[in-house]
Amino acid sequence: MPLEPKGHPNGEPSRGPELTLARWSTRFWAWLVDFIIVSIAIEIVFAIAYAPLAFNQGVQGNPGLGAVRFAVQSLLFFAYWTYFESTNSGQSIGKKLLKIKTTNLAGNVPNIRNVAIQSFGKAFLLPIDVFFGWIFTNEKRQRLFNRASDTIVIKRQ
Repeated sequence: MPLEPKGHPNGEPSRGPELTLARWSTRFWAWLVDFIIVSIAIEIVFAIAYAPLAFNQGVQGNPGLGAVRFAVQSLLFFAYWTYFESTNSGQSIGKKLLKIKTTNLAGNVPNIRNVAIQSFGKAFLLPIDVFFGWIFTNEKRQRLFNRASDTIVIKRQ
């Protein structure tokens, strides 16, 4: 006996729950919460790591430290977003507070590969990612790296 697809009483196939896209402003506030949390943690780590240098010669005179600092900060942001959005129902701390989450296009938690792709844009290339996302935006409100990873940000049900 073949299985009939379940659907609405009028015979139309069921599409699953309707997804409501998160607003750009809500996404910004969630990002800002995450940015503040991770930045505070990074500053504590850097303060501890730089303390011995400050006593010897100071860190102000070494121009290479700025690039190293940026690279380390970006890597830590990348790790934070990749970890939380792939293991925590698609939510970082900021997204959890603002009741939004990252999903795949079907509304499910995306796999770690797709989360890593969209996190890369957020951690390393955010201004470019958002700017071109807005220019080439579609009805899904995706940043450039959201498009590349087939992810969207939705309001939590």
